[in-house]
Amino acid sequence: MTHLTFGDAIPDGHFDGSRARILELQRDNGAIPWYDGGVIDPWNHTEAAMGLTVLGEIEHARRAFRYLTDTQLKDGSWWGKLGSAVPFDDDEQYKGGDDGAGHSIRDTNFAAYIATGAWHHYLVTRDRKWLADIWPHVEQAIKFVVSFQSSHGDIRWAADDAHTPEDDSLITGCSSIYKSLECAIHIARELGKSSHDWSAARTRLGEALREKPHRFDRTWESKERYSMDWYYPVLAGVVTGEAARKRIATKWDIFVAEGKGCRCVSDQPWVTIAESSELVMALLVAGERKKAEALLAWQHQWRDEDGAYWMGYQFVDDVAWPVEKPAWTAAAVILATDAVTGLTPASRLFAERTLAEAAE
Repeated sequence: MTHLTFGDAIPDGHFDGSRARILELQRDNGAIPWYDGGVIDPWNHTEAAMGLTVLGEIEHARRAFRYLTDTQLKDGSWWGKLGSAVPFDDDEQYKGGDDGAGHSIRDTNFAAYIATGAWHHYLVTRDRKWLADIWPHVEQAIKFVVSFQSSHGDIRWAADDAHTPEDDSLITGCSSIYKSLECAIHIARELGKSSHDWSAARTRLGEALREKPHRFDRTWESKERYSMDWYYPVLAGVVTGEAARKRIATKWDIFVAEGKGCRCVSDQPWVTIAESSELVMALLVAGERKKAEALLAWQHQWRDEDGAYWMGYQFVDDVAWPVEKPAWTAAAVILATDAVTGLTPASRLFAERTLAEAAE
């Protein structure tokens, strides 16, 4: 069992295996699928691109962003695939498309995440020309997302296509959008563009997440058993300060397996390395640095011999499960480590709320 605690530096070569894993998965067109034979979705693709940015693989990260700009639909969205509907042993090569068939969706959270990736990349590179070039794509994506905000402040989970009829909202998805709106507003201000409407939309979304729980999971079973619904409002900065610490404390014993990590779902003996890494960052936002450092230290025992991270660990059967090493899992550990160690100028992005709401 390997528990590694980092101070203000990452050991040389520690992420070489993760770097290699993401790069071997990246296709010639810049796309980064989940894993070998896995699907591609804009959110996890962008997560992997941010991992590359932290590691200094700037050109490969920009290839990933070019893939996003090349495949963006006219309305600002992307076709994606509903990750939770894909079996872990599914070897289908999903290439995307606008045929509206099968699992194809236009997820609002997927679309918004380009703003987070773009702002993160700019914080590291300070390349204003690159930021200006990607701005039209960010602007179009955020316009698409905000167009699905209800009068109550929540944002519909996906475009209202025939195969996504549920007029409903997700706590995790809306929390992630809240963070993406924060980043989009930063980009707009950096480039001298108007962001007033986005600020107002973000404030309404924050209020819905904090004060209107009835607006979420209205048409399907509650997602309460998923750990992301617990920590994402904290990670995204929707809930901060003492309220954030109380939220974390209420379900810590339900979701956290001591010495291992964060469960994906409350009723299964399965910790997932990406969720654990995101919880690390949520703990930093909540001001729980010691817990964040300890949780991050536990994750390094789930590295394979090649240095890449397993997706998860089933601790009753004592096996890595699924037997996959996703690009976005590697990226989540990289981003969490950067947040803890302060390696890059983007390290604070996922360690605090960097922008107050409009009414504050």
